[in-house]
Amino acid sequence: MKTFLDIENWNRKEHFKFFKQMEEPFFGVTVEIDCTKAYATSKELKTSFFIYYLHKTLVAVNAIEPFRYRILEDQIVINDRIDGSATIGRADNTFGFSLIEYHPDYSIFEQIATTEIERIQNTTGLFTRAFEEDNVIHFSAIPWVNFTSLSHARSYTFPDSCPKISFGKMRISENGKKTMPMSIHVHHGLMDGFHVGQMVDYFQEQMNK
Repeated sequence: MKTFLDIENWNRKEHFKFFKQMEEPFFGVTVEIDCTKAYATSKELKTSFFIYYLHKTLVAVNAIEPFRYRILEDQIVINDRIDGSATIGRADNTFGFSLIEYHPDYSIFEQIATTEIERIQNTTGLFTRAFEEDNVIHFSAIPWVNFTSLSHARSYTFPDSCPKISFGKMRISENGKKTMPMSIHVHHGLMDGFHVGQMVDYFQEQMNK
């Protein structure tokens, strides 16, 4: 279900119009996430850590309203649910784009994600399905690299307002603390650093549960 934001009475109306006209309206930040508790919990549940933190990411994305905004021509759509389009790796070192529907119940989400991951891993090519809606985040994991910043390949002529969230290599400190870099790129017409900060804080809270 979609509703439309009342832009004329929005306190970010000028911000939206200003950043929307830019060739590159996205901005990005990279933060360090403490995943000690989340990793331990995933092992206790005998579940995939990747699926586990993807779910926590979608919990946070769906909780912070601006992350559910998408631009449709000169309007802003408010989606009631945001799903994940994650890059899924294959044995031959290629990957495909997935569509993993969000569900607040982790056990249900795990089944959905597992089915979609297996489907991607048994296909070839980049696009193995249609993406008719943009109520997604573009999600990726780069577990081989402990990055401190990240850029994305983008076509400036393609209308895109989907947030892009990536995770890097998990590191373990001498005291056993586990951390991962998290990169977040968002459309500046839809949100500011304040909203990204809200999402990061909420996500860390979810990871600490």
